[in-house]
Amino acid sequence: MLGTSLLGRLRRRDPGDAVLRRAARLTLVASVIFYVCRYGAGSPMLATYGLFGVVAAGSFAQLPGPAPQRARILVTSLPVVWALIAAGTLLAWSTWAAAVGMLVIGFVVAFAGVGNPRLVGLGSAFQLFYILASFPPYQPDTLPERLAGVTLAIVVLAVAEVFLWPDPVPVTYRQRLAEAADGVAAFLDFTAEALTDPNGGRDTRRERAYAAVDGLALGRNSPAWAPTAAGARDRALRICAAALREVLAEADRLAADTPPEPIPDLAAARLLRSCAETTRAAGQSLSPGAPSVNLGEVDAAIGRAEVAYPVGEGDGRDAPDVPRLCRDATALALADQVRVLAVGARVANGSRLNGEDAYSGLFDYARHGPWTLYWRQFRSHLAPRSAYLHSSLRLAVALAVARVAAGVFQLTHGFWVLLATLTVLRTSAADTRTALRPAVLGTIAGAVVSGGLMLVVQEPIVYAVALPFTLMLAFGVGRLLGPVWQQALFTVLLTFVFAQLAPEGWRLAEARLVDVVLGAVIGVLAGVAMWPRGASRDLRRNAARYLTASADVVEQTVQAVLGGPPPDQALDRVRRSTILVDSSYCQYHSERQDPASRRVNWDAVLSAGNRAVPAAESLLRRNPPGCLAGWPAAAALLRDSAGQLRSGYDDLADEVEHGRPSGPVPVPADCVHELDRIRPVLGEVGSQSSVRHLVEVDRWLGGLADSLSRIRPPADGESVSRERKW
Repeated sequence: MLGTSLLGRLRRRDPGDAVLRRAARLTLVASVIFYVCRYGAGSPMLATYGLFGVVAAGSFAQLPGPAPQRARILVTSLPVVWALIAAGTLLAWSTWAAAVGMLVIGFVVAFAGVGNPRLVGLGSAFQLFYILASFPPYQPDTLPERLAGVTLAIVVLAVAEVFLWPDPVPVTYRQRLAEAADGVAAFLDFTAEALTDPNGGRDTRRERAYAAVDGLALGRNSPAWAPTAAGARDRALRICAAALREVLAEADRLAADTPPEPIPDLAAARLLRSCAETTRAAGQSLSPGAPSVNLGEVDAAIGRAEVAYPVGEGDGRDAPDVPRLCRDATALALADQVRVLAVGARVANGSRLNGEDAYSGLFDYARHGPWTLYWRQFRSHLAPRSAYLHSSLRLAVALAVARVAAGVFQLTHGFWVLLATLTVLRTSAADTRTALRPAVLGTIAGAVVSGGLMLVVQEPIVYAVALPFTLMLAFGVGRLLGPVWQQALFTVLLTFVFAQLAPEGWRLAEARLVDVVLGAVIGVLAGVAMWPRGASRDLRRNAARYLTASADVVEQTVQAVLGGPPPDQALDRVRRSTILVDSSYCQYHSERQDPASRRVNWDAVLSAGNRAVPAAESLLRRNPPGCLAGWPAAAALLRDSAGQLRSGYDDLADEVEHGRPSGPVPVPADCVHELDRIRPVLGEVGSQSSVRHLVEVDRWLGGLADSLSRIRPPADGESVSRERKW
């Protein structure tokens, strides 16, 4: 009955048997390598590095992608592994030399994840390789055996990843992006139908589109699959997701502004249908082997829509068709974002940008090689507000202190101290304290069980026979039952391994307990002393600066269309801020969140900033700097709107950073109400293009006010009816 209950519990926690299948694969590889090296070759050194190579690369490393990709990562990481083992072996002659090496290597390995956070899981394995080699005895002559053991382990493990019970491939970010593009395209079709036939009834395509796009948020995707790397393809995928959000937001505004009577030959509807096809094709192009999306159709549709853009009759001084101005301006802004999506999909597939596709700022990175992009990422994170910098320094200092402690106290198995520190230490003090209890309790339980067994059973052959069972328990059952069980079974596993490598009797369990407790204490002290709040504090400060920089972009964009300089420097500041806020946001989701940060709707806050920057670049492509110069009445209205938005962004930034009550939110208005405000000045200009520019800039500012109002509704008395009156 107990066995049946335990089996049912394991199946509930591992419905697809993914953990048990992976545990079986690691058990088979580790057992074969250990037996061949220890008993076949008769080399304890070869067996030690072979077994720990499997444990480090197979259990501690969390690698992204399908099995062939993980295998390639393992094999290509071998030169780094060799360098780390060689450095540890050569520095083992002195405690202080090994500790300094641990400080440097610990920081470099951890901080290297800035370039590709999906490979952070590999950093723990790299740390272990140096840790294992950096302890006495100082035996540089054994370096060939050490390298041979770990090489054998990683190569065999890579082969097993591909051919031995490979893990099923989960839904990738590209697939999610393609599904979201299909959902948004369906909503664009519905919006086009609603514009030409407003009596078509309610449809669920809007809800499906929003649900699909919400799934693209980085915090809602596994770190192993989210496009967080500094490379061109991952950056293009992030731009595609941002463009889809913009397309959906503009389509939602169009759907809410449906005319009361059918307009069969509406230019906005024709443009939307073309955008729907391009959006669908862009999503499909992200699938392997799919053809690249063609930009010709959407470009032609945009050209036809611009020709049909109405601004009035005759010389442009007659009363303009305000509702149609609204629809066409919104449709053209939407189409520009569809084009950004299409170009982003081409870059994500590795295509080079042609001159006409190269948006000056948005896709500038596509002109640079991967090392340049990684260096920019590293440079951005060499800042006091970087969550990655804090985490890397905290880990490096903790491991260096643990290495000094193990050497000063001359602990026989001192690497267990560093292993415990690495296991317990988290990015926040709260998470470190949470990890402490199961680590200590599990080690005590495992030490008691293994110590009792070694008092009773002293024949190494017994531990050799039982090794595969303990491997399966530690890698599979312990992981499913919880941290206490996992730590206890891992302690038993280590005891069984060293009973065959260097038998010490029950004192081995005692040494394990002392080492783990010491390492856990060092980890807790480091977690409490160095940036104990983790990413929550960094996220609040970085988000505040991000919102402030976005407000600068809004103001300077308005100044640019009124005759001022382009907001190039402000856009660059936002792009640099985006790197820090994205990394803080990703790390924040891996931590226990504090009450103040939990109250913030982070998706909405970051969307408010994300909407400002890509849309500003699109706006300036269609409305070049100086296009509204010499129109004082329009300038006064736009500056007033930009000032209100500036205050809204600044108040939100202050609220996010300090939790203080914010001021009034800029009131969103529907399309006609927005243009009713500027209608009195439309007759003051004779240029049709100037009217068009004014409409588009005002619509952009209204959309940003709408994004702020979604975070915090307007104060009482400021609400605006969403009912459209034509």
